[in-house]
Amino acid sequence: MHFVDAKGILTGSGGSCGINVYRGCSHGCIYCDSRSKCYRFTHPFEDIEVKQNAPELLDAALRSKRKKCMIGTGSMSDPYMHCEETLGLTRRCLEVILKNGFGAAIQTKSDRILRDIDLLSEINRTAKCVVQVTLTTYDDDLCSILEPNVCNTKRRIEVLEEMQKRGIPTVVWLTPILPFINDTAENITAILNECVRVGVKGIIDFGMGMTLREGDREYYYEALDKHFPGMKERYIKRYGNAYELPSPNAQELRGIFREICKTNGILSTPEECFGFMQEMPEKYTQISLFDIR
Repeated sequence: MHFVDAKGILTGSGGSCGINVYRGCSHGCIYCDSRSKCYRFTHPFEDIEVKQNAPELLDAALRSKRKKCMIGTGSMSDPYMHCEETLGLTRRCLEVILKNGFGAAIQTKSDRILRDIDLLSEINRTAKCVVQVTLTTYDDDLCSILEPNVCNTKRRIEVLEEMQKRGIPTVVWLTPILPFINDTAENITAILNECVRVGVKGIIDFGMGMTLREGDREYYYEALDKHFPGMKERYIKRYGNAYELPSPNAQELRGIFREICKTNGILSTPEECFGFMQEMPEKYTQISLFDIR
């Protein structure tokens, strides 16, 4: 872990903006796209870069914005990885979001988010908060291989339940689905049934497959050699160096996904889910004289 003073923190414009307090991650997920060389990491991925001035930068950026919007975090690095436990930078940024009257859309795999449920509830009361949780496999043993340094799926479902109790809407990322590993009807059905039970608002699926590119591919294949001997060769034979790797079972799995979501009124396309997450309630998007500083 190393500390930097960032020059800026807020990206995007219009209906939603994003922040990343950290760069890199300690969760060790074997499929993580953020390892890809296109993101130009200049330090080892597990050597977390901490933007120590993130709360101050965010406060200045939000005070200068004339229109309220959703502030997203977690797209590149999990905001609730291990170092957040002691550093508390994500919590401080949430306090800034609340103070300035903005909404928050947070993506995580970690139950550490429960530490901040008081803040999330208050943001949801005064503006809007959406908690997004990634679920890939219902099998705890498999989960410990795919996502070794973070809480298992059962615990993440408990997180979704706690958010539901507070009236905080939730969205599940059902991705990636790894060919020949977690791409079974039993796995997908089990996860979806739990999503129904805990009342998630939407589920994001990108076609029942995964992506691989330089940097990510090498790390993933090394993990396959370690945990699934012979699987790397199976991937190479079927997919070569393709970026998109759809599951051979994608059509069947997509059918299960569409049917369960439709039957239970769950948002089921990326467009619907992102639209919901980016939308602020109308009364909070209006410019107030008190917002002009």
